[in-house]
Amino acid sequence: MTVHFIGAGPGAPDLITLRGRDLIAASPVCLYAGSLVPEGVLAHCPPGCRIVNTAPLSLDAIIDEIAAAHAEGKDVARLHSGDLSVWSAMGEQLRRLRALGIPYDVTPGVPSFAAAAATLGAELTLPGVAQSVVLTRTSGRASPMPEGESLAAFAATGAVLAIHLSVHVLDRVMADLLPHYGADCPVAVVWRASWPDERVVRATLGTLQAALGAELERTALILVGRSLGAEDFAESRLYAGDYDRRYRPVGTHPRFPEQA
Repeated sequence: MTVHFIGAGPGAPDLITLRGRDLIAASPVCLYAGSLVPEGVLAHCPPGCRIVNTAPLSLDAIIDEIAAAHAEGKDVARLHSGDLSVWSAMGEQLRRLRALGIPYDVTPGVPSFAAAAATLGAELTLPGVAQSVVLTRTSGRASPMPEGESLAAFAATGAVLAIHLSVHVLDRVMADLLPHYGADCPVAVVWRASWPDERVVRATLGTLQAALGAELERTALILVGRSLGAEDFAESRLYAGDYDRRYRPVGTHPRFPEQA
């Protein structure tokens, strides 16, 4: 018996890995975070599967469900939205399972910031413009931000910021970002990336509040950085005709001579 923690993707039911799909199909028990995981993903569950929406459950109740399945020798598909490596509450569940001696594995998923960038048709890391993306959020009731992890501190680097769960405190976000990026810096707000009711607002930091109006749903993602919509950037050396690389040796003395 194994508990399979599966990143169920950002919303679209087909944005799930083949491994994740197959594990769901092979598990007689499925626990899913119903507030964020689309029901379309549940179509992969096998006939007769016990399907439990964990949105109204406490951590203790979730572990009780898993322990009951373990006692019956039944694999569990544990679905969380996006990718499990960030803001999934997986860590506390794994700690409980380790204490109980219940085996588990983890299958990654498509994160929301990647789905939002795809919607925008944007490469977030452009040569000479930005080479770092920071995934962050503002403090909330469930989890305060550690000291030093402030928006202002991240903004001072000039990196692209993917700001989660923060559109409801937009005034605070703007106050932290404007001094570092300037009012002309591109920004995009994406609601429910990849869902059928996905919405996008593109603006600059100086025009964002007017562009958003009253649309301040908590699950929106804010992307800010100079690479959004940039056209004046250098081409990567990776594909330059004179760039000597392992799979395309160039010159009379290439670093990686072509294998005979």
